[in-house]
Amino acid sequence: MLKFDVAVVGGGVAGLTAAIYAARAGKQTILIEKQERLGGRAMTHKKKGAYFNLGGHALYHGDALSTFRELGLQLPGGQPSVDGYGIWKGKLSPLPMGVKSLFTTPLLSWKGKMELGAWLAKLGKLDTQLYDNMSLREWIEGNVQDPMVRNLFYSLLRTASYVVAPDLQAAGPVLQQLKHALKGVLYLDRGWGAMVDELKQKALEQGVQIVTKNKVISVEHHEGKARHVLCGDGMKIEANHIILTTPPAVAHELVPHAEETALHTWKEQAVEVTAACLDVALRRLPEPKQQFVYGLDQTVFLSNQSRAAYLSDDGAQVITLLKYQGKEKDARRDLQELEETLDLVQPGWRNELVEKQYLPNITVCHDFMHVKRQENPGPAVPEIIGLYVAGEWAAHGELLVDAATASAKRAVEHILSLESEERTPNEHRVIV
Repeated sequence: MLKFDVAVVGGGVAGLTAAIYAARAGKQTILIEKQERLGGRAMTHKKKGAYFNLGGHALYHGDALSTFRELGLQLPGGQPSVDGYGIWKGKLSPLPMGVKSLFTTPLLSWKGKMELGAWLAKLGKLDTQLYDNMSLREWIEGNVQDPMVRNLFYSLLRTASYVVAPDLQAAGPVLQQLKHALKGVLYLDRGWGAMVDELKQKALEQGVQIVTKNKVISVEHHEGKARHVLCGDGMKIEANHIILTTPPAVAHELVPHAEETALHTWKEQAVEVTAACLDVALRRLPEPKQQFVYGLDQTVFLSNQSRAAYLSDDGAQVITLLKYQGKEKDARRDLQELEETLDLVQPGWRNELVEKQYLPNITVCHDFMHVKRQENPGPAVPEIIGLYVAGEWAAHGELLVDAATASAKRAVEHILSLESEERTPNEHRVIV
């Protein structure tokens, strides 16, 4: 039996963040990851000199970026230009992303240009929390007048969140994410795997014990208190605090009698978000100007991340294409749609192909902020003292990786506040 103050289950971004902050607070911390590598969906695979992420990744000016900066991560990379194109009825047109393109784009009428210009001016000051309980469709249809400006908003907000569910998605959080996006995004040199390596190094420097290739099979609790973690190889880890950074369904499976706890509610209300992703490394771009494209009447997105980051040892251009998926998924059809998008944007790309990666149904997040949520998950499981959850699905208003880091810090903050409350009665005891 090993004994720690804090045991973290899962070695993705949330798990690494939680482990680092717990260790920084002076807690003996162990992190257990079932795979050989850390990072989860933030891994990067190198193929023929090109660095491929697991799906499209970009760091917004949100909680994750500020957290990583606060931890001292270097995060080498660059901020890409926002100049781009939109696909409408099978044709490419410049998107109105700046003053010049706003007035020259053929996509919008003069009235539409004026309305979009007004929105771009006031979005930065918008109090998005006012719309946390309103669906995205309700917000767009009630606030945006011009039909093409509506299409543009649907596209921008879909790209910011990866979600294709305007009747379900809560408007406030995704509008806040769009505000972050308008400040620019960061593409990372050598992909997000390089960021994971930095997080791992920070964890080791803080004294976190990292165990890989060992699957947690149960989180034992007794008399309303978390007791220990049981691993597949028989190892038992006793801990005062256990942080689960697994998906909600896995957390539910790991905890005996979870159906009697909030874990059941969180599992039942979760709505998974998926995408089909095609990455290609090209020797050169047939059309060098067309590197950033939004689908306006189809749920696709294209970005040449090499325009801002080092993603190939051989000088290849690494392009990511996404098909944001709803309930209907068809791997072959989605690949065809992505390849047809590439045909439109970079005709002749097959003659320049170095390597490609197709992920037909990758999980983007296991839940998101939607109007049918009964409650926001975590950080604590109320029925079991010492048990916590974190991950992109445990959002309290944040999206994607911002939710991963924010929820991880919430879990650690809850641990520290709980211990502080336990000490306070003794420290302030009055002797009469």
